[in-house]
Order: sequence, then structure tokens, then C-alpha cells
Amino acid sequence: MRSLLFVFMALSLAACGRLEQVGKAPDFNTVEGSDEFFAMNSPPLPEDALRQTRAQEASLWSGNRGSLLGDRRAATRGDILTVVIEIDDKAEISNTSGRSRKSSDKMGIPSMFGIPQRLDAQLPEGATMADAFETGSSSSYKGDGSVARKEKLTLRVAATVLDRLPNGVLRIQGSQEVRVNFEVRELIVTGFVRPEDVSRQNEITYDKIAGARISYGGRGQITDVQQPRYGQQVSDILLPF
Repeated sequence: MRSLLFVFMALSLAACGRLEQVGKAPDFNTVEGSDEFFAMNSPPLPEDALRQTRAQEASLWSGNRGSLLGDRRAATRGDILTVVIEIDDKAEISNTSGRSRKSSDKMGIPSMFGIPQRLDAQLPEGATMADAFETGSSSSYKGDGSVARKEKLTLRVAATVLDRLPNGVLRIQGSQEVRVNFEVRELIVTGFVRPEDVSRQNEITYDKIAGARISYGGRGQITDVQQPRYGQQVSDILLPF
């Protein structure tokens, strides 16, 4: 009884929090305090303490990122690169299996040293050992299965380098929120990329991201209508039928 009361109170508190959003557009998540904001405000220590001369700083052929021919691709913590998400997958699977079996057995003893005739005299009327038993059986099975899936998604999002691992791989994370009327669309991308996979345009495609986690969804009035109520979700979990 106490557990049911606790669940009811928890659901009531959650509902009260959502009641505060009635008639209001959903708020954005704050950028301050996020992993991207922390990475941008805490640059890593330089790998070396070499100091360039003024001649090197003024040279057009310097390899510095601020020079004319410098490499401006994301390479250190706090840098920003563009993740291109172009998913156009289609899969079709079809399986068919079948099985059939039929058997028939018949056994009798018409004559065996006169024993069947003697036994027939002891059996009820109409029974005979000439046809001791007869069986027949048949079974059949057929199964069909098919899967058809099609996904298409085209997005671009700016991601921040959160850290550079000891092997040189970059850990990135990007988030994007767009609010239209009373609905917020959220896009989150995380994963690991190699610096050499980043193009000269400072872009990388999603298929070159190791451990990619891509989330595209929303929150707001439309999402609330599409989701079942809390009570229905709880009943779907608890009820065994």
C-alpha cells in the first residue's frame, strides 16, 4: 500500500511541474554549464613552450592557424566543427519457411501357430488380432516473416571538441534547439573523430564518427499529445495482460 501511495505522489509531483508549462512555450536548455561551454572556456595547456620570433609571426608561409595558409580545422579542445548528417537507409528482409510430415502405421497377426485364433475367441465380438492396431498422423508448418524499413534524415549541426585523447582522437559533442511556436526540436550529436577525417571545410560526415550517438526529437505541446499519459504508461508496464 505504501509503495502505491509513493508512486501516486511521485506522479502527482511530476504532473504539477508540467502544469507550470500550460500556455507557455518550452524553455531552451541553458548553454552555460554545458560540456561545450566548459570546453570553450578552459583551453588545454600547450604541448610545448616554444616561442615564435617576430619574423615567423609576420611570415605568410607560417603554419599558424591565423596565417593565410594555416590549418583551421578543429584540432584542440574548444574548437568547433560541422557535423553533416545525411542518413538515407533502406532495408528489406523476407523469410519463408515450411515443414510437412505424414506417417501411417498398421500392424496385425493373421496367423501364428493358431495363437491369434485362440485369442480372438477371448476378445469381444468383432475384435480380432488380424488387425492389432492402425495409426496415422500428419503435421504441417508454414511461417512467413518480412521487415521493411526506410529512414531519411538530412541535418547539419556545429559540434565542439570536448577533449583530445592521448592517441589524438577528438571527442565531440554538438546540440541544437529550434523553437517553432510551442514546440522545440532538439538535435544532439556525440562521438569520437580522427583529426585527419575532418575535411578542409572543417566538416565531418556522421559515418566517420566512432561511437556516434545521434538524437533528434522534440518537446512541447505536439510531443505531449503524441505520448500516452503517465497512468497509461505505468499500467502498460505493471499489467500482465
